[in-house]
Amino acid sequence: MDDNDFPLLDSPDTEDVLAALPSEEGDRPDPEIMLGLLTSEDVTERMLAARAFCELQDERATPHLIHLLQESCPLVRVSAAYALGRNLSTAAVDALIQQLDRDWNGYVRKGIVWALGNCGVRFPFPEIYRRTLEPLIRALQTDISAVRLWAASSLGQVAEASEDAAATVIPALALALAQDTIAAVRSNCAWALGHACRKIPLGQLYTEAIDHLIAALHDSDMGVQEDAKAALFKLGDARGLQAIEDLEFELFG
Repeated sequence: MDDNDFPLLDSPDTEDVLAALPSEEGDRPDPEIMLGLLTSEDVTERMLAARAFCELQDERATPHLIHLLQESCPLVRVSAAYALGRNLSTAAVDALIQQLDRDWNGYVRKGIVWALGNCGVRFPFPEIYRRTLEPLIRALQTDISAVRLWAASSLGQVAEASEDAAATVIPALALALAQDTIAAVRSNCAWALGHACRKIPLGQLYTEAIDHLIAALHDSDMGVQEDAKAALFKLGDARGLQAIEDLEFELFG
């Protein structure tokens, strides 16, 4: 995973999930028209309007997008989830967390964890971003692989908010890096763990996190190995750099 921070709008996940939605070529959507369509009686129009606010920022849309999280159509709900990631508010954070706990659709939950990952960027205040930590950790530990994948990434983003947030997420990321059965999830955990380590001081927690990244250099999947190596390089940790050198000497002499 590239270390460029996940863009708030153009994530691969957004493109993947919303690819099934109808789209219109042309100019940027008119926010006034799209605001009206958010409450249209036509489900397709509501879906298209929600999708438009994945590009547009307008606080007037947020209450309507929160309401659309309750729609019976999952394509509307997933569009609303991504749009709320662009149009976050404290009320939206609470609504997204509640919906994450009860939504049966994995694509919707995936959109929700992506949106919650933006909280540390948009709301770097403890009373807001701390609410996201427990549900995101739970998603990383218990949800389907597609949701775990982005829960790991979102935890890495929220860890940016503070040392306290980073210290909270590191044990969960380290455990998933060691134990998750899906290589892509482990890769995202390596990226996120390296990201979180930058926010904490040297100490036992940091040392344990480095231990997990070093162990991941021997993961059965090459992508996980590369993400662990990249994380260690960026941290510049002496033990990590030595482990990389030792491994390369083992492989290439």
